[in-house]
Amino acid sequence: MPNPWDVGSAKLLASLGFPALATTSLGHAATLGRADGQVTRDELLVHVEALVKAVDVPINVDAERCFGDDAKEVARTARLLAATGAAGFSIEDWNPTSGAIDPIDVATERVAAAAEVAGQEGMTLTARAENHVRGVDDLDDTIRRLISYRDAGAPVVYAPHLRGLDRIKRLVREVEVPVNVISLLEGPSVGELGAVGVRRVSTGGALSRGAFGALERAGLELLEQGTSSYLSTAISAADLTARFSNP
Repeated sequence: MPNPWDVGSAKLLASLGFPALATTSLGHAATLGRADGQVTRDELLVHVEALVKAVDVPINVDAERCFGDDAKEVARTARLLAATGAAGFSIEDWNPTSGAIDPIDVATERVAAAAEVAGQEGMTLTARAENHVRGVDDLDDTIRRLISYRDAGAPVVYAPHLRGLDRIKRLVREVEVPVNVISLLEGPSVGELGAVGVRRVSTGGALSRGAFGALERAGLELLEQGTSSYLSTAISAADLTARFSNP
């Protein structure tokens, strides 16, 4: 389930045959010239609605913290996301205001609020434990959190940037619900992850960073060398037109 960052990237990825797509908070923010975490809820809703209308595959939403400091506001965000036609969304336990991961009881209450609305709206909720993104390499705590989120109603769980096939296998075995894993440089392949029971693989902001990296290299080549060798790996205008001509 790769993560496009705008309508064009969503249509291209859908045309390749991926069965589902997901938004990326980092990639979306980058299209607006901002850092991750600097997009408003209203901006996200507009973005999601545009992607849902652009492609015929399910869209999962990276909803960050669900734009609320209490369960009531989390539920409101969930209902607004349902109105866009999104198939699902995620909620994470990192609190950017405090600069820390929420206590497990606070995070679980928020997951429960999101799960209640998701169930009512026929959406799939993914509950995220942010330990390994935030430098807390505590697998025991991650598993405890994901089990608590599962018990609060989340049918899918996710520990971004958890590394090591053996550790991923242990997490899959112990949480006993479908697990999402992010694809990482030099990490396990999709096939290897599937072999240990992972049910879904996403890319986070990686594809958008790859695209912006290619743009930066091309720009530097033009500026410093005055050449255009970057075109050797570019998609042709004809192929791009063909991708965008299809629904």
